[in-house]
Parts: sequence; structure tokens; C-alpha cells
Amino acid sequence: MVFGPVNVGKFVDARTVHLRKGGYCRTKSSWGKDGMMVSADHFQKAVKGKSPGLPTPAFFPYDVRMPVLVLVAGTNEPSNSAVLAEAFSMGIADEGIAVEKLRLKDLSIEHFTLAHYDPSCPSGDDFCRIQDLLLSAKGLVIATPIWNFSVPAHLKNVIDRIGAVALDQQTRSRGQLKGLPVSFIFAGGAPLLAWRALMFLTTLSVTEAFKYYGATILGRHFEPRCMLGRGRFGLVVDRRPGSLQAMRRQGKRFGRIVKTYAQTGTLPARFQLQQKFFSFLYRVGNRIMYPIGKWQ
Repeated sequence: MVFGPVNVGKFVDARTVHLRKGGYCRTKSSWGKDGMMVSADHFQKAVKGKSPGLPTPAFFPYDVRMPVLVLVAGTNEPSNSAVLAEAFSMGIADEGIAVEKLRLKDLSIEHFTLAHYDPSCPSGDDFCRIQDLLLSAKGLVIATPIWNFSVPAHLKNVIDRIGAVALDQQTRSRGQLKGLPVSFIFAGGAPLLAWRALMFLTTLSVTEAFKYYGATILGRHFEPRCMLGRGRFGLVVDRRPGSLQAMRRQGKRFGRIVKTYAQTGTLPARFQLQQKFFSFLYRVGNRIMYPIGKWQ
């Protein structure tokens, strides 16, 4: 991959960035501190000249009104979750969509307490950045390892903190994410059969939380056997071209759905039905459980 100082929405000197066909560059975007991932092929089309090596100004055609936030919960370096998220992000960028990727390990986020239900984020808390990006995002991707039948604690903490803006202020029981498209990337040491038979249950609390928040789950990918050998964990997905290509394809599909959602506020019919069904179940459940809770 190739990274270069390209300013989104402004004319830039094409000599400031070196690109190769099929490569990527990192831009400096007002949407986020670290910028976004963009396709070199899209950049090439924007260059007003025969070669990006010529001193010709170019205008970047990405619409930053439909950004996607990618949260990576892996803490290892190198990280299987981060590599998979990068491939997924490339697919999103192929669709001309801005991507903001954050590593949770690099952020200082206060632990959730009831005081954090206040949507006014305290200064100095890096969660404020996640909250601001989430509120403007048109899609969310979460990439995480599975540790000891669960996800890393800092991801669970972020999910709890998101409730400040993802639940209504009156009852804290009605989701406010308005069908936001969400996709999950899980990585673990178990074989795929074990995941399908049992291990997927260990992540239901994560996906169900976002359904409760009013989001729509578009996909769950599990990358199995992320181990160098028996009892030895480490980076392996960089040597799995099939997995990386699959991630990129899934990212492209996710990007296309995000485009539709950003432009029309709607999702494909089956996802709309899914979101409405779960919203109905949660409303019914709340109506049943609320009076029961008062009696106890």
C-alpha cells in the first residue's frame, strides 16, 4: 500500500503523492485526524492529466458525507483483526467511500458508569472522538479477536459507552441508530465448524447490543484457526490471500449498501424487514418486562 498527503476536497499537486495501480493512499481529511483510506484507481481518475507524476492539479471525488467508521479491538502487533479490517476497508474505499479506522488500544477511554449516559462527553476522553465519528457515520465496522469466549474488555466498554447516544434519553430502552449498517469481523483460534456449532454464541451479546441500539447487522465474518501452531497465537491472515480477497469483496458489498443508505435512508428489503422485526421484538419485550420489574 502507498500513503500520501492528499487533501480531500481541495486541489493538490499530483507530485505530492506516489500511487501504483491497485494501490491505496491515506488522505488528510477534516472528518478525522488520521484521514481516510482511498483507492488509487479512484484517485487516478480524478487527476486532470495523463500521469499523476506530472505537476497537474487534481480534485478528489470522494463524498465525505457518507463515511464509514472502522473500530479495531485487537491489541497485538501485528494483529489479525487489523489486517482483516484493512482488507475490508479497501473494499469500502473501492466504492469511493471515506473510511476512518481507529485502533482502540491507542485510545484512552474512561470506564463506563451511569454518569456516562450523559451524551456530553467529558474533555480529555478519547471516546468523544468515537462518539462524534459514529454520529456522522453512515456505516460501522467492528473487527475483534475472540478471547476466552468473549471479546476484549475495551470493546465491551466502548459498546456500553455508545449507549449514551444510541438509546433514548427518557427510557434508555429505544434504539436511536436508525438502521445504521453494521458489519462484524471476528478472529479466533477455533476451527470453523466449532464456530458454527457453538462459538458464535459467545459473540451474541455484541451483535445483539447493536440491534438493541437500532442498528442493522449486515454481516458477521469469522476467521478460524488464527494460530501459528499448537498453543501459539500470532499473525497468519497475511498469508491467506483467499481470506483477504473475501474481506475486500465483503467490503465492496458493504460499501454499496452504505451508499444507498446514505443517499436514501433505506436498506435492501430483507435488511429492512430484519431491522423492523428485531425492533418489534424489543418493544414487546420492554412492555412485558417493565411492569414485571416494577413489581419486584
